[in-house]
Amino acid sequence: MTGVDMTAIDTHANPCQDFYQYACGNWMAQNPIPADQTSWGTANKLVNHNQDVLHGILEAAAAHPAGQDAVTQQVGAYYAACMNTAVIDKAGVHPLQSELDNLNSVSTRPELAAEIARLQVEGVDALFTFGSDQDAKNADSMIAGADQGGLGLPDRDYYTRADPKSVELRRQYRAHIEKMFGLMGDKPAAAAAGARTVLRIETALARASMGNVERRNPNATYHKMPVAQFEALAPAFAWQAYFAGVNAPPLATINAISPGFFRGMNRELQSVSLTDWKTYLRWHLLHNYAAALSQPFVEANFDFFGRTLTGQQAQKPRWKRCVTSTDSHLGEALGQLYVRQAFTPQAKAHMTTLVHNLEQALGQDIASLDWMSPATKQQAMVKLHAIVDKIGYPDKWRDYSSIIISSDNYVTNLRRTNAFEWRRDLAKIGKPVDRGEWEMTPPTVNAYYTPIWNQIVFPAGILQPPFFSATRDDAVNYGAVGLVMGHELTHGFDDQGRQFDAHGNLHDWWTAADAKAFQERAACLVDEYSGFSPLPGVHLNGKLTLGENTADNGGAQVAYRAMQTALAGQPDSKLDGFTRDQRFFIGYAQVWCENTRPESARLRANVDPHSPGRFRVNGVVQNMSQFAAAFHCGPNAPMSAGPKACRVW
Repeated sequence: MTGVDMTAIDTHANPCQDFYQYACGNWMAQNPIPADQTSWGTANKLVNHNQDVLHGILEAAAAHPAGQDAVTQQVGAYYAACMNTAVIDKAGVHPLQSELDNLNSVSTRPELAAEIARLQVEGVDALFTFGSDQDAKNADSMIAGADQGGLGLPDRDYYTRADPKSVELRRQYRAHIEKMFGLMGDKPAAAAAGARTVLRIETALARASMGNVERRNPNATYHKMPVAQFEALAPAFAWQAYFAGVNAPPLATINAISPGFFRGMNRELQSVSLTDWKTYLRWHLLHNYAAALSQPFVEANFDFFGRTLTGQQAQKPRWKRCVTSTDSHLGEALGQLYVRQAFTPQAKAHMTTLVHNLEQALGQDIASLDWMSPATKQQAMVKLHAIVDKIGYPDKWRDYSSIIISSDNYVTNLRRTNAFEWRRDLAKIGKPVDRGEWEMTPPTVNAYYTPIWNQIVFPAGILQPPFFSATRDDAVNYGAVGLVMGHELTHGFDDQGRQFDAHGNLHDWWTAADAKAFQERAACLVDEYSGFSPLPGVHLNGKLTLGENTADNGGAQVAYRAMQTALAGQPDSKLDGFTRDQRFFIGYAQVWCENTRPESARLRANVDPHSPGRFRVNGVVQNMSQFAAAFHCGPNAPMSAGPKACRVW
């Protein structure tokens, strides 16, 4: 078995004209989007598989709590409470009543700050965000960080764009808020007025927020300052009442990640009445917990944030939502049970070998660059050799034993687990960085690179077909999971990652000439991907997607080089009718086969730093001369790498 999905290939398509259509055309025709999904791809099938595994674990844990170990009992009780819709529906909005009472009693500005603190501790995105933040210029230490927040729509631009689609979406959002207030018992006039108030405040906060492209520059989000200087950004906010409310440790400095936001927040605090702030906070409390309340709230929440915003036609089954919630709130407890069942030591060993091969290939790639000076190459190699690889699951599991989990009160469990994470996060401030921590749970179908830790992380969840199989052709493995690994390694040298040194400090280790050469090559990718259009009238944002596009293109070059080295001694015989190089490229393309709803495609174009599958594939292969050689493409074919092909790494 090679691992190439022969049934996915559209044999009527010409790979040199549209490789994505060739590799995925039949798959797209045969796999319509399920009603409960916003898009559907080969990776989604793996997500579903992992959810089935977790479903079996949680059903057994919930059904037989007696005699189980403490971890199994805990996740079983959490899942059981989530699944107990009879109790949830009977309770209505009552689980939020104590917090609503606290909010109603607010009568002073210090009390408002204390209430915002209480809401944030329980996971509500109220006004701004606060927590621990690794010091980008002293990467071994944790400091406090404060950032923009407090919006209900996915991104600031949803509030500021003037096109008809955006204007209509804001109208629908306001109507949704009004409906939700009505479900809480507000009379129509009060619900409508409340919705207008919320949208007015959120729009002002959005206008004060940094855009997602600007935030890609790590220097633009580093403003470490004494606490008094930070407080002076928004003197109308009762900071000391807030810090006491969140039980913050003693603070010497704070990184004001978005200073302009706090200045704008201050203007709103000075001009917006206390009553209107209470309305705003009431909305965010309800919005945060809506999916955990009774069915009318769940349905109304899905109607806007599912149907309207993403085009999803039906709710996911309750069990899937509860599996996802358990993974989100007790992820490393559930992850322990998942790893026991779904991830073998042999798989970890195989993946470790692949990663090492790819790191060697990236080193060869760096050494061969004709645009980088020896001095910068030397620093790049130091950084590469310092990268830490994490595969499968953490060496030390997170301990959730202090959380009391109820088997019949879902909202209480959410509040307790949110508060646990809040306390755990704030406890890091003033302490050394824990580089053993993970940012994804083991069942996650994804991977990541962190520049401030200089680490690549591959959870067990992604190390399965279509990304990896120990029993299939290695050329396909290198094209699939190998390219994902190369992608994550290249993030260390993309437009963001390249600004951090081997230890994770925000430090310029480039010569001016090399930095200029990098930016010129990166600009090629910006222009190329900005020309891609997932929908009529909608184009990708080449600046927003630059890091991921750089990583896709660089990862492909690195994975291809690693494959050539690892398999150099083996004959290049055809399998399933394809050469080794052809299998490599098909293996890459087929992990990104997908269908996407128009609403979801529009949303992703606005906020997602990743390009859609079609452009992840075609954008890469049209920049690689190896692809044109593998498929015998003529020099003028759309997928051929001509003189305008982009290449950074």
